[in-house]
Amino acid sequence: QVQLVESGGGLVQPGGSLRLSCASSGRIFSIHAMGWYRQAPGKQREWVADITSSGYTNYAGSVKGRFTISRDNAKNTAYLQMNSLKPEDTAVYLCNALADYGNRYWGQGTQVTVSS
Repeated sequence: QVQLVESGGGLVQPGGSLRLSCASSGRIFSIHAMGWYRQAPGKQREWVADITSSGYTNYAGSVKGRFTISRDNAKNTAYLQMNSLKPEDTAVYLCNALADYGNRYWGQGTQVTVSS
């Protein structure tokens, strides 16, 4: 089992920045990739970005150039740096880990609200 705990969400004005963190514990050696998803009210969950164990990154088109995903293997933590935030970025952001045998694990989510 892998446990994930997100933090860093909050209220920010348009154009502002936030950094989300995702701390992992448990069978962390089994994690191959970590990612971020988001879900806005009344909408389907949307993939945002992911990063492999070797550091290869991928981004959704809607966030490319504004968001940066990274991971600190020594701290067992993944990050999502979000810049130039827009109201449409408002959502619950969830951390995801892809582990051995295709097992996926989710955090509880952290709310990000972009509003003036």
